[in-house]
Formats: sequence, C-alpha cells, structure tokens
Amino acid sequence: MAHGRAEGRPGPVCGEAYGMSRFAATSGVSQVTLRNASRMDPRSQGRRPNRRCYRQGDSEERKAIRDVTAAQQTIHVGGEWRSALSGATREIIDPVDATAFAVVAEGGVRDTDDAVAAARAAFDDGSWPRTPVAERAALLRRVADLLERDRERIGALESQDAGKTLEEGRVDVDCVRDAFRYFADLVEKEDGGRAVDAGSDDIRSVVVHEPVGVCALITPWNYPLLQASWKIAPALAAGNTFVIKPSEITPLTTVVLVELLLEAGLPLGAANIVTGPGHTVGARLAEHPDVDLVSFTGGLVSGTKVARAAADSVKKVALELGGKNPNVVFADACSTPEGFDTAVDQALNAAFIHSGQVCSAGSRLIVEESLRERFVAELARRAGQIRLGRGTDEGVECGPLVSAAQLARTEEYVASALGEGAVLRAGGERPAGPGYFYRPTVLDRCHRRMRVIREEIFGPVLTVETFRTEEEAVALANDTEYGLAGAVWTSDAARARRVAARLRHGTVWINDFHPYLPQAEWGGFGKSGIGRELGPTGLAEYREAKHIYQNLAPRPVRWFAGTTAKGQA
Repeated sequence: MAHGRAEGRPGPVCGEAYGMSRFAATSGVSQVTLRNASRMDPRSQGRRPNRRCYRQGDSEERKAIRDVTAAQQTIHVGGEWRSALSGATREIIDPVDATAFAVVAEGGVRDTDDAVAAARAAFDDGSWPRTPVAERAALLRRVADLLERDRERIGALESQDAGKTLEEGRVDVDCVRDAFRYFADLVEKEDGGRAVDAGSDDIRSVVVHEPVGVCALITPWNYPLLQASWKIAPALAAGNTFVIKPSEITPLTTVVLVELLLEAGLPLGAANIVTGPGHTVGARLAEHPDVDLVSFTGGLVSGTKVARAAADSVKKVALELGGKNPNVVFADACSTPEGFDTAVDQALNAAFIHSGQVCSAGSRLIVEESLRERFVAELARRAGQIRLGRGTDEGVECGPLVSAAQLARTEEYVASALGEGAVLRAGGERPAGPGYFYRPTVLDRCHRRMRVIREEIFGPVLTVETFRTEEEAVALANDTEYGLAGAVWTSDAARARRVAARLRHGTVWINDFHPYLPQAEWGGFGKSGIGRELGPTGLAEYREAKHIYQNLAPRPVRWFAGTTAKGQA
C-alpha cells in the first residue's frame, strides 16, 4: 500500500496562499465546502446528513449514531460525508464466511482531487496549522478519550473487518489511544525551537519546526486502525491537514476514527478520507502536486510505485514496506524447562498472531542445530492445537486470512516450499468449511534459496533454518533484502548484546518478540522502507525545519565599492 507541490509553487507556509476561488474552479468541491474547510473555528464538527455528533457521556443520544456497516457515504471531504462522485460502491467481505457485511463508497480520482483541495484550503487558510500547541494536544487527548469510550464497538468492528480475534481488536484500540496520548504529550513538551550559537551577541539564531502541509496517508489492510493512528496522530500534532486512504479491503474502522476526530472538534477540512482502491486513489495521492508528504505502509511493489510517482513533485516520502523477520534461538535459551517453554511459546506468537499477517511477524525461525529436533517437534505439536474460528467466539485463538487472494497466495508459497524440499511438520491445508482459513503451518529443513525464505508471505507460515555457530546465526538473520525486525534468544548476556548489535534490523528484541512502544521509533533497514514512525522521529517526519537568523545590530557590509566605500568622498 502506500504513499507536493505544484511545479514552481513555493511551500504552503511562506508561499502564496491558494484561495478558495482557485480550488472551486478546478475541482468538484463546492464553495460552501471550501468555506467550511477554511473556517477559523476549532469547534467545527463535520456531520453526516441526519447525524448528530455527541460528546462523551451522551450515552442515550449516541444510540442514534449511524452504523458504519450500513453506510455508503464513507468519503469525507471538507466537512461533508458523501458517496463517490461516480456512484460506485464496494462490498466489504467478512473473511470468516466470505459474505458481504458492509457497503462503502468506491472513490476515484475526482473524489481524491476534491479531498486534496479541501485539505489544501484548510492548511493554507484554515485554523488548524495556526492552532496553539496546547490546543492541538488537548484535541488529541479528547480523541484518546473517545477511543476509550468506544473500545468495545470499535474493537468488534476491527475484528470483523480484518478477521482478527476480538481481544486483538481491543488491544489495537488501546494502542491507538496510547499513540494519540503520546504525541499529545510529546508536542506539548517542546520549548519552541533550538537556539543556535552564532558566535555573536548581536545575532539571534533559532531552528524551528513547521508542519509539512497536506499529508497523504495510505494504510494497509492488516492493522487498519493502528496504522492510521501512527500517521494521523503525529500529522495532526505537527499541525498538518491530511487525506487518508485506508485499504479498500478493511476501511471501516478508519471511517470511524475520522468520525471521532470530528466529534473531538477538529476543524473541517483538516481530516479527509477517500475510500477506494490503491491503483486510482492511492496513485493519485502519490502524484498529486498539492500533496506535500506521502506516508505509505504496505507491500514493497506498491511502495516503489509510490516513491516513483512522488518523485516528479519532489514531495517528502515515508515508506514502511514490511519484513522477513528472523527469530534466532540459541540452545542455551532452552537449557531449563521454563526457558524451553517460553521460547517455544514466543515462537508461536511471533509467527501466528493475526494469522501471520503482521509486517514484523517472526516467520523465519533460525534455531541452533543441537536444539532443532526437540524444539520443532514441540512447536509443531502446539501449532496443530491452535483453535481457528470467528474472532468474537469464545476460545478462538486465530482468525482467517483477510481475503481469498491472500489465502491463495499462502497456499502457493507452501506448495512452492514443499516442491523445493521443505518438510511439512504442521498445517499446510485449509480446514473444512467456509471462509479464508488456513491452518498454522511449520516448514522444516528450509534453506536460504527457497522463495518461502526470501519473500514476505503474510500468512500463518513458519519456516525453520538451523545454525551451528554465532557467526552463522548472524549471517542467516541478515541474509534478507528486508530489515524491519528480529529477535535473539539466549541466556548469555554478552552474546545477546553482540548479536543485537550486528543484526541489521530496525527493531531487535532480546528474549521477547513483538512488543513496541509509541515512544520508540519503528521502521526498517533496506527494502523495509525509509523513514520512521512513532517516537520523536515519527513526529519529525511531518515537519520541516526552518532556520531563523536575526541580526540585532545591522550595519553596512562594504563588500562592494561605491561612493560610500572607504576612502571615497
């Protein structure tokens, strides 16, 4: 999935402000919408027709809020919820039983242009970029409170839309809440710039940070709500406006999140959403001359297309493109029954959470040769006992893959691995019944020339490689074009530090797998992408640095000769 400026036009802050009449002449956005988008009222709320937005605690009245699964007006442009201009719609499929349970608008290029125009007007002429930092932080905290209020509703919707368990959906909502609170705290603690010593008391020099402008945010289908928050929260904290394009497969919770932003009081036009496919909406956002930054999370192929499209307008680009993540287990980590049990349990979590549809999934188990047989036998036994089903059902541990295409892709990779000599130890088939389920699969005796080792699968498939020495373990772990995340398991503290230092991955866990912190940067080396999300660097992605140099005692330089030059009358 994935991630301007008109040729010759200055930046949005210090260049000319594009007025509303220009936008109205070149897009389908109405004058009313543009006036709303540039309204200097931070309390403005976008409303759907016949829909009220309610404040926290208004529980009885909130019963009137429309169910997003019954909606076809899922495009929000400058304060108006609407259908696609073409009238096109898309059915959203429940991956548990392959039936449609929602219909959304299928936006296109014209819808995208309108959304960018609204975001441009809101940035150039609206209130949000000029809203004081404390007020921006307060709004982000209100969004976090609304997420906490609606945790069950949104968690259940995320479960149905993406096929994950209800508990995973709840955890996602909690993580989204934490991201909004983190960026609120981060931006509020700033001191207004970095003083630069110019070597003279007559010079005042400071570096300040300003919002980039209009941000195009393109998010993936596996963690639609979480990935949206990793982009929206810092973008808004920095004072930007945005257009977000969620995956066409799992757009529903992103629509809800935009509703919550409006309910929290975000000015109209600051947040816009276009539901639609990547090849039209995503591609247009990436190339659009009035977009200043594109942040894309998704696959490598789509990410490279985004980068090429963005290059013509030289806009900022941030790409998170997945990984092929090693989980290195040394025998000394399993020298006790408790250590063995923990390492096996964590290997299961690393590979099979959300059916392996995780960019940081530990899909490559690299285990010391002396431990391999015992470790893999127990791993396969437990993998065979993982309970599949609808995520909201009691006792279910793993849901389906997100789509028929993803199921077919997983089957093809497993068949390829078996054809290349891998040994099937668990899974390797669909269970009987409807839906896009695939049994958690363990493939033993794998080697680095196999496609299943080198390419990202995004399915419940764990490959097993072995090593004899620390040097060999590091070489195997780094033998990938990606570099998102990896882990090392050992009871030897010195070895843990050595291996962690040598792994070429953006996140390295020692004796753990999968946890992340909103305070710590997330991103990868190599083909895992460019830029970082979360942490202070995640906020910096949505800003431009500006150096302001002030001479407090200006005087002539006398560089060029003239009538006032020294020695002349």
